[in-house]
Formats: sequence, C-alpha cells, structure tokens
Amino acid sequence: MESTDVVYVRLHRRVVVAPKSTVLLGDVASLVTEPSAARKLAQLPIWRIRPEDGNLLMFDMLHVVRRIREVAPQMTIETFGEPHVLLEVAERREIRPRWALLVATWLLLFFGSGMAILNFHADVNMPEVQRRIIELLTGRNDRHPWLFEIPYSLGLGLGMLLFFNRVFRRRLNDEPNPLEVEMFMYQENVNRYVITEEYRKKIGQPEGAGRD
Repeated sequence: MESTDVVYVRLHRRVVVAPKSTVLLGDVASLVTEPSAARKLAQLPIWRIRPEDGNLLMFDMLHVVRRIREVAPQMTIETFGEPHVLLEVAERREIRPRWALLVATWLLLFFGSGMAILNFHADVNMPEVQRRIIELLTGRNDRHPWLFEIPYSLGLGLGMLLFFNRVFRRRLNDEPNPLEVEMFMYQENVNRYVITEEYRKKIGQPEGAGRD
C-alpha cells in the first residue's frame, strides 16, 4: 500500500476478542483517511491471540504505528486519544440471565437493606423521635403516629429511587448514580493496573513476538 495521505488513528479503550483469533487494526482503532486506504488499513493484522496471552493483554500506540509503517511507509500518521488499548479475550456469546441467582441476590439485598434500615432506626430510637415530633405538632402523645410514619416510609423509598436514578430499566435523567460512578472508578483502576503490569511484562520481550 503506497500512499502520501494522512491517516488519523484513535485507539479504543477496551475491546473483546475471541480466543485464537487474528486482531485487525479495524478491531482496535477508529481510522479516518481516504476511504479505500481506510478499508485496507482496517484489515491489517495486528496480533494473533495465543493461549499463553491470557485473557487480558495490552497494545500501545507505538505497536500500531509500527504496523502501519510496514505497509504504508509514506503515510503520515496522526494519533489521538488513548495511547493503548486493552484486549479482553472471551467468547462472544449471548449473555442469558440466571434467574435463580438473580432472585437470590434480589432477596438478599432486599432483606439485608431492610435490616440495615431497621437497625439504624433502632440505634437512633426513631419511633420515640417520631412520637415526640407528633406530640409537638398536635399536642397529644400518639403511640403509633401513622400520619408521620407512612409519609416517612414513602419518602424513604422515593429517596432511594432518586439516589440510584433508576426505576427498573428506565433512568430518571442522564446523570450517573453513585453505584455507576463507583463501578466506573473500579474498572478504571483495573485497567490502569493491567496496563502497568503489561508494560512491565513487555520489558525485554523481542520485537514482533506473537505477531501474525
């Protein structure tokens, strides 16, 4: 492939590939250049997955640039975005929900969170606080202040919905909820750890090892 065009390359953050497959440039990067050149570059082999590669491996931008230079030495390469891409080796198959596990997890979370709320209310003596508030507002000591307890219970459930920003599969707005933020931060930390480990493992590895 001989060309003097410019190709703009942006690596994806994380890509799932099948075991023993050949990873193509189009699988790991977005390419912007002349259409025919883009189609050819997208089919450029980058790596062949081997059993010894494990289930996570990393490629940096230099490896991608080197492969493009081998087939298009006259092409100007402009890079953007992440300097590396993580490959997750896994079978691409439809994920079916395991209903028994889902129901068991739901029951565990439901009763566990309920016990946590009950224990918190017992620790702060919430029934006595509610009775005292009703006594201050109405002037009488009601042992079961339903006018306070029912709105409080409904407000507690509504507050949890607003906190997690989701009603079943529907989001209330575009903002992420705290659980999603924590999962994102966890995934980012995992990615940084894998990248650091992969860079450490690549020290001393011969150039082109494992290349198709």
